[in-house]
Amino acid sequence: MDETPHRLPPSYEPVPPAPPWWKRFTGPIVAALAIGLKFLSSIKLFLLPALKFLPILFKTGGSMILMMWIYSMQFGWVYAVGFVLLILVHETGHLIAARWYGLKVGAPVFIPFMGAFIALKEAPRNAWIEAVVGIGGPVAGTVGALVCHNIFTMTHEPFWLALAYTGYFLNLFNLMPVGFLDGGRIVNAVSPWLLLPGLGILVWFMVEHGPNFLLILILIFALPRVWKLFWSRTPEEEFYYALPASKRIIMGLCYFGLAAFLFYQMDNTMEELSSLGHWKH
Repeated sequence: MDETPHRLPPSYEPVPPAPPWWKRFTGPIVAALAIGLKFLSSIKLFLLPALKFLPILFKTGGSMILMMWIYSMQFGWVYAVGFVLLILVHETGHLIAARWYGLKVGAPVFIPFMGAFIALKEAPRNAWIEAVVGIGGPVAGTVGALVCHNIFTMTHEPFWLALAYTGYFLNLFNLMPVGFLDGGRIVNAVSPWLLLPGLGILVWFMVEHGPNFLLILILIFALPRVWKLFWSRTPEEEFYYALPASKRIIMGLCYFGLAAFLFYQMDNTMEELSSLGHWKH
């Protein structure tokens, strides 16, 4: 006897009903959305931290590009990019020094014809920390200028020598002990009375090279600090400036040593540029 189960011909087997048209239309869309949401949830740990850097990207990157564009119209793109990057190296030195002491700082902001700055979101606890943060910029900037000088030594391209000279001059100028320049912050840990000769240097610089908006602005901010030297300090100010002699000596050696080195390098670089003849961008 044949025990094989009885099967209907294929044409007689039941066929499941077709889904409604709206399910056939929305099904692939729902599936795609589900896959997309799953993908986003898997990368949110990386995406959210990246979004926090967007304001920094627009503030620092945008101001850098604007500054490069403005300087490029006068000096050309190549020099403008190199100059702005040297300023970025300088500001990064301040940033690293501030972070070393746990200070909260903002991202660098570039201002055409004035340079750049990082905003300290909290004041340094004493004059030593302020001086270290202040000298961090010129130290990093000097390293950047030396890198350009070494590239010139290897390539003999005058562009790199001119960029090195710019870096030496930029950082030496910032060491002037006056106003809101780096030198005005550094000498607080050596002797605030150095602001007096700094004011004289600034006036001489203005007479020698002619006054401009930046120099006038520095002078305006320098005068109140010099005037304050002749007034008695509050207890809080006494605590702020109270440093052991050893720290004052160390900062003094670093400050004057760096200034002398930059002046020497700038003078030698100028002689090298003169020996190469007039250089055009």
